[in-house]
Amino acid sequence: MAAALKGERLEKELLRLEAMREFEKKYADYALICGVDEAGRGPLAGPVAAGAVILPRDAQILYLNDSKKLSEKRREELFLEIKEKAVAFHVGLAGPKRIDEINILQATYEAMREAVNGLSAVPDILLNDAVTIPGLPMKQVGLVKGDARSVSIAAASILAKVTRDHIMAEYDSQYPQYGFAKHKGYGTAAHIVALKEFGPTPIHRKSFIGKFVKQKREEESVSLEADA
Repeated sequence: MAAALKGERLEKELLRLEAMREFEKKYADYALICGVDEAGRGPLAGPVAAGAVILPRDAQILYLNDSKKLSEKRREELFLEIKEKAVAFHVGLAGPKRIDEINILQATYEAMREAVNGLSAVPDILLNDAVTIPGLPMKQVGLVKGDARSVSIAAASILAKVTRDHIMAEYDSQYPQYGFAKHKGYGTAAHIVALKEFGPTPIHRKSFIGKFVKQKREEESVSLEADA
């Protein structure tokens, strides 16, 4: 019974993955198809990361999916498998300072260009999660919710997410009071409390945290007036 159930689940997973190859099949005339996706546009701290991945046409990587739909353990396993099986891969980064300088959208594009340009093979076409990246010469196809519709984009999503998570875990050791290893820089209640109590770190995005820092200053001002 258990073996039959396992076989049924495997068959279901293979069918799901086959459906996620729709766009790879559609653009099969292009020799090297590259998936591109980002992670970390929304957090208050840390970089935005972008992954670019060229998978072999016959790549068999079970459970590829939008990184947000996978457990941390599954993402870590797939992270290693993708890097092992990919024809080429690269992750680009744009840090907090750069995000503040040029805004998060332009910084995301910059990280995506870095990811694509850093590949050891030049792709013939890009399958992107919902965007068209300025400044790249090859054909691009933007797919809404592409990380759940294309194995190439899903692979890029996982590389970007896990790379960024590792970076935030390293920052956690530098700034342990903020809990970066848990929330990865996103604006959780615990993160905002820490931000108000300890103030911003060098990895906080100043353009994202203004209202929280301002609120702290207003609270301190009210406290001083009350003491007076």
